[in-house]
Amino acid sequence: MSTGAPTISELIAQERRLTLPRFGYDDAYALGGLLVALARERHAPVAIDIRRGGQQLFHAALPGSSADNDAWIDRKRKVVERYGESSYLVGTRFRAKGTTFEESSRLDLDTYAAHGGSFPIAVEGAGVIGSVTVSGLPQAEDHALVVEALEQFTSRPRD
Repeated sequence: MSTGAPTISELIAQERRLTLPRFGYDDAYALGGLLVALARERHAPVAIDIRRGGQQLFHAALPGSSADNDAWIDRKRKVVERYGESSYLVGTRFRAKGTTFEESSRLDLDTYAAHGGSFPIAVEGAGVIGSVTVSGLPQAEDHALVVEALEQFTSRPRD
């Protein structure tokens, strides 16, 4: 594992590697439960949100989280919905160009936040169908928690 922030190439590779064969209600519950367990192990004060299309399939708020985390979830999720990439990758792309999302996206910053923590749920043959989002830690840690959970989720035996 690299010690610095992930590169654009590393972030793109994560998204490709973590494409799922399918994603339904039971999958959302299993992934959400996995995220809750990982967060509880670390006493992480996070809120977790999983969506497919316009429907929220899972939400949890752990001790120490607040309504502000839900607002951050909404803003980060909107970036995934608009760009079809993780919120961390979108922000990293802007920084690689010598600017920031806030300075150059021309989007309403009360609606969009290109901070780490929201990751596209992509299904083979269908593309991005939803998102999984964590808020409450520094952005790199929010992103890493989601990636770790997806890696564990994808390595589990499936029915």
